[in-house]
Amino acid sequence: MKKILLLNLILSLSFLSFSQTIDNKWNIGLHGGAMQYNGDLGNDFYRTNKVLYGFYGLSLTRYVSRILDVSAQFTKGEVGYFGSKGNFSTGLSTATLNFRLNLMKPESDFRPYLFLGGGALMFAINPTVKHSKIDYAAPSFGAGVNIHLGKTLIFQVQEMFINSTNDDKDGVSKGTNDFFVQHMVGFTFNFGKKHDEDGDGVSDRDDKCPSTVKGVTVDKKGCPVDKDNDGVADYLDECPDVAGIAMFKGCPDKDGDGISDKEDRCPDVKGLLALKGCPDADGDGVADLDDKCPDTKTGFKVDATGCTMDNDKDGITNEDDRCPDAAGPESLKGCPDTDGDGVADIDDRCPSAKGTIVNKGCPEISVEDVKKITQIASKIFFETASDKLKIASLVQLDELSEILKRYPEANLTIEGHTDEVGKDDYNMTLSQKRTESVKNYLMGKGIFESRLTAIGYGETKPIADNKTSEGRAKNRRVELKTQY
Repeated sequence: MKKILLLNLILSLSFLSFSQTIDNKWNIGLHGGAMQYNGDLGNDFYRTNKVLYGFYGLSLTRYVSRILDVSAQFTKGEVGYFGSKGNFSTGLSTATLNFRLNLMKPESDFRPYLFLGGGALMFAINPTVKHSKIDYAAPSFGAGVNIHLGKTLIFQVQEMFINSTNDDKDGVSKGTNDFFVQHMVGFTFNFGKKHDEDGDGVSDRDDKCPSTVKGVTVDKKGCPVDKDNDGVADYLDECPDVAGIAMFKGCPDKDGDGISDKEDRCPDVKGLLALKGCPDADGDGVADLDDKCPDTKTGFKVDATGCTMDNDKDGITNEDDRCPDAAGPESLKGCPDTDGDGVADIDDRCPSAKGTIVNKGCPEISVEDVKKITQIASKIFFETASDKLKIASLVQLDELSEILKRYPEANLTIEGHTDEVGKDDYNMTLSQKRTESVKNYLMGKGIFESRLTAIGYGETKPIADNKTSEGRAKNRRVELKTQY
């Protein structure tokens, strides 16, 4: 009867205690409840037809993070068992240190948790426990729930299982360690300095804007003041007294053209960003506000006043003028022709020498030089089965280089051919190497590589019968072709 009265008293006192909040990291609480046994004599867990043994306790908890706490718990009471295999009863005090994992965020009113830890068990001296004995709780574990009743008051319900490291507190040692469960209720109360990370005077628990810049005026919820309620805080709002848009730092855009009224030259008419919010009806890049020629044709370049441009003043607008910065006749689309050969300088490969349209403005190669190039081609010879030029050929190539220098815009193609004696691949390679020898020699005489093209055809383009020595000799040849 005394045990039952003691349990009721403990449970009543527990409702006078308090629990932890996130603002104050230290927490103290009073708890009470019932202890049950499981061991060699039997299992009393969660049975209501057995004698209940009460306990009372004290807890001290430290906030570590939004999900983790460390809690030290101390209890004092009794434990026992009555059954067919025997019975025992003894006083029991516990001291455990547990790591508590919260399953909901600190702001939640209902916060279940799991915990794991260990500690010590101290048993009183009695007929069963012959000497005062201390065992270890390894481990202590369980689960519980914190129910917020206000900013600082929390009601707590918890189940803690304690495994003893020994097997003799029930008077029997048969290999099954003594095991206990505490059914506990209580209240806990937070104490310590209120946490205010951003220093705005509003605790982190109530702060809806916990990262406010220091020094900024905030409202009751800890958020920066926004007088015009446009979603942009006054300290960031360039128009704090007029509701605006976040992308414009709190300033309005009446015409909806993507430019704030503060920056818009034409705030009442939708316009273009490039023209600071003003429209451009003819699309010439000059705002209608400044355009003196508002009907310019689409695509025509205009000056600062919006009128069509003619840079070289030749009477042809820049859009129709191939050479807008150099005056020229209309017949050549506004381009000059310095040498007067009918080819505009922009297209003339020889702008300082009168030529022909066919030759892109360059003069024709004289008939004599054309014949001479053909003759030179017929006198280019190589060592047998080699790409090495014979000495006699060098004189011919010297003369060829002088001709090419007289026509600096003319290009030369060097084509090499062989007879069909030997393998096809060998002949192709040999013909290419021979044309490269001619090309390299001419480059050595000052002819730019860009003017020379060397192509080997091997035996693929015969001009005579390869079955006769005379035909084969004709097929072993170099051909020179000029073009602009």
